[in-house]
This record gives sequence, structure tokens and C-alpha cells, in this order.
Amino acid sequence: MAECIKISQKLFGVTPSGETVTEFTLTNKVGSRIKILNLGGIITEWYTRDINGNFADVVLGFDTLDPYLKAGPYFGAIIGRVGNRIANAQFQLDGKTYCLTANSKGNSLHGGLTGFDKKIWTAKKSQDANGPILTLYLLSEDGDQGFPGNLETTVTYKFTHNDELIVEYFAITDKATPVNLTQHSYFNLAGEGDILGHKLQIFSDNINAVNNAQVPVGEPMQVADTPFDFRTPRRIGDRMHAEHEQIKNGSGYDHNFLIKKVHYKDLALAARAIEDTSGRVLEVFTEEPGVHFYSGNFLDGSLIGKGINYQKYAGFCLETQHTPDAINQPQFPSVVLFPGEEYRTRTIFKFSVQNFSN
Repeated sequence: MAECIKISQKLFGVTPSGETVTEFTLTNKVGSRIKILNLGGIITEWYTRDINGNFADVVLGFDTLDPYLKAGPYFGAIIGRVGNRIANAQFQLDGKTYCLTANSKGNSLHGGLTGFDKKIWTAKKSQDANGPILTLYLLSEDGDQGFPGNLETTVTYKFTHNDELIVEYFAITDKATPVNLTQHSYFNLAGEGDILGHKLQIFSDNINAVNNAQVPVGEPMQVADTPFDFRTPRRIGDRMHAEHEQIKNGSGYDHNFLIKKVHYKDLALAARAIEDTSGRVLEVFTEEPGVHFYSGNFLDGSLIGKGINYQKYAGFCLETQHTPDAINQPQFPSVVLFPGEEYRTRTIFKFSVQNFSN
């Protein structure tokens, strides 16, 4: 008899406008489980094993609905229409200027004030031989947050028995519009404390240098001989406070790394994070050209979730994406989706364990 794959659901809360927020729990055959809301596709919990077989929640999040409805850190959310920053909260497309809401130093950040992270998505449960699946659908209407076109978006979370979360993105539009979707989970592989002792490897020779508003400027900057050289694994905290202009501009690490790959749209290993004590290893594979490494610099202890005060560096993000502000900077790969085209991209978060005590 085939083993049942578990997908359960429960009420997480009700929005002020009366919309129901449901939390889905996906459990694989090795006992790992992940909880996802139909609000913003938010990953609220992610339990995975350590080297001794003990499970811990390795993502930052909240216990209740209200904090997720407020402007904040985007814990665990799907980001859209356009992840990261659009300079001066505007862009030109097909001869027309589109004005967006400025929500970060005069720029549009992560889709605006009511981005995809604040939307209720239509959810559908399913499964295949590899594990449970949650498929989320959203219609972002023409003019939503200032963006043109009716954009139909589907994000599929596939939680495999190999402890992979495969995130597949799909979108179509009836009018040319920029699209740059990503997943914004904050990870802490120890399940507690800060992430400064985590080791990180990013398969990148270059970053996008940014100004003090964290918008890319100029040509890509080589990581060699800088605090941004993660080509071999090293502790996140080792050069966190180095005297470097880009560290100052990002208040730490808050930069897009350009991934080394043979072909532009190949699925490639972008980054690997290691926590020695637990033995947990997180690998991120993506078809995207970049991964934005954010070290939790703006957490300040004011946010409380799961009984934890989230202090500075409580978690890190690896947001796979196109280059920030690409809509305004034609030297970067285009993020414009046209009618008749399909936006398709895939990112895989894979957990494993390894004994680092030997």
C-alpha cells in the first residue's frame, strides 16, 4: 500500500477586510515539515533534522497574522511583481512613464506597499511520487501598485522526500510589464542565536555595487580581495564590519551576487550555507542570474516571533533574482515580460546534514 503524503491545513487568521488566511503544513517521508500561508505564499516554519536527527525550525517568522500584514522584513514571503529595488519608484516602458509607490529611500522595494507578500493567493494541494505540493495562484490586476498589465502568476512549492523545496514560478501578462519574483525566507540553520558563525559559500566572482540607497551603480565589482569574496566557505561574520564602501552602503551584506554558470538560464548551484554544530547544510540552486545575500542587518530586536526577539543578524536571506533596477538599467538582463511570452524560472532549496566535528 502506498505511503500517504501529508498535507494538512488550518485557519491562521482573518484579515481586517474579512479574507481567510490558511496555513498549510507539508510533511515529507523523512519527517521534515514546512508551513506555508496562502497570504503571500509565506513560509512560517521549516523543520529539518540536524546531525543527531533532532528537528528544529530554521526560518524566522511570526506566530500570528497581524505582524505579517504590517510593513516589515518580508519574512518567508513570495516577492513581486518586482523583487528588490526600482530606482526613484518609476520606470519607462513603451514610451510611457509608470510611477510606483516609494517605500525605501525614495525607491520602490519588493513590489511596493501592497506587493505579492500582502496578497491572498488561491491555493491548491496535490502530491506526486516525490512529495507534497502546494500550488498558489494570483491575478495582479492592471495598475496594481502602479504596474501595467494583468499579470497571472503561479508559484508551485514542491516539498520532496530528499529535503528539497523546489519553487517554480510562472507568469503571463496582457501588457508589457517588469517581473522579477523571488522567495524571501530568513534562515538560521542553528534554529537560534545569530548567523555570524555560519559558513557561507557563494559561487560568484562579481557583485552589483550599490549606492547608499542600495541601487546598483556602474559595472559589476569583482569580489577578489574584498569582504564579498565567498568563493570559498567562510564565516559570515568574519568581515562583516570591514572598512569598505560597499559594506557601509549596505549596512553589512545586502548585495546581488552574479552567479557563475556556463549558460544564462542553466540551473546552477548559487550558494551553500553550513552550520557546524548542527551539521545542517543548505544549498541553493537557481535558474536566475543572481542571488541577493542579505545578512539581517536591519533587524533590531523590535520584532518578536515564536518567542524570539529577532536581533540584528538573526537570519540571512538568499534571494534568487535578476539584477535590481534592471528595468531602468539596460546593461542588465531584461526583466520585461511581453504578451504571448511565459515567465518561467526555478529555484531549489536543499537541506542535508554533515558531520563537521571530524
